[in-house]
Amino acid sequence: MPLTVACQMDPIDRIDIRGDSTFALLLEAQRRGHSLFYYTPANLALYAGRLLAHGSTLTVEDKVGAHYAVSDPRTVDLGELDVVLLRQDPPFDMSYITTTHLLERIHPKTLVVNDPAHVRNAPEKVFVLDFLDLMPPTLVTRNAEDVKRFRAEHKDIILKPLYGNGGASVFHVPPGDTNLNSLIELFQTVFREPFMVQQYRPEVRAGDKRIILVDGEVAGALNRIPAADETRSNLHVGGVATATGLTPRDREICARLGPALKARGLLFTGIDVIGPYLTEINVTSPTGIRQIKTFGGPDIAALIWDAIERKRRA
Repeated sequence: MPLTVACQMDPIDRIDIRGDSTFALLLEAQRRGHSLFYYTPANLALYAGRLLAHGSTLTVEDKVGAHYAVSDPRTVDLGELDVVLLRQDPPFDMSYITTTHLLERIHPKTLVVNDPAHVRNAPEKVFVLDFLDLMPPTLVTRNAEDVKRFRAEHKDIILKPLYGNGGASVFHVPPGDTNLNSLIELFQTVFREPFMVQQYRPEVRAGDKRIILVDGEVAGALNRIPAADETRSNLHVGGVATATGLTPRDREICARLGPALKARGLLFTGIDVIGPYLTEINVTSPTGIRQIKTFGGPDIAALIWDAIERKRRA
């Protein structure tokens, strides 16, 4: 049965459809005959107990430069729809958090993917701390002396913001680098919250593996190899996506995480693994599904819609 689907996302005219997972989900939804309504987070409103969105009917086409059309601008009561895709990118700030509070008012009568309450309570670099035994040595702090002690113990370290995304403001501080004090001061000035310090893992030169899980089950993976002059492997800063398989350790990590993801209604997640270590659990706007399909892997957009349709029938 066709579903009525709203997608809360960033402006659709700005996305690069060649690697955009949200666009892949929209294409698959349209292929299945589901109706699409598109709006941006700034166009949410709550009035008299009804969650309203100001947006338009959306049609999509897998054609660079002509990938979408909007029509019939109107205001929709999201509580009367079947599904809302929560797909805007971070930053995970108060604006993002507020949208989860608003969407929580209609879920699960209207199925929000991912569950907004658990998206709010499971930011990438915080939820992962529930699995410290799977991670490299990690510190969360604002205290300079804590950072210095951690560096003295682990020598080669990474500093990154707790609520950052896309590799922004991630710094590699190798032994002997004299910039550590300045970086700590910078983080203390720019960020009000604690930041993350982690042991640098040289295995990242061979790639930072993104593994996609659908409703807690492994769906596919790709490897992201950093450029020669970069620490970060993120694709938009020059990382190169390559095909990859799963190691026994990867499967062990996924087996540990799967039940927790499923129990929280985190239907579409992407985890990051460097060597034998889990580094992040991405629940806000995971990416990678178009690249995995390009490399001959499964059509994860189809798997996600299979899972959504099962939940709507339940």
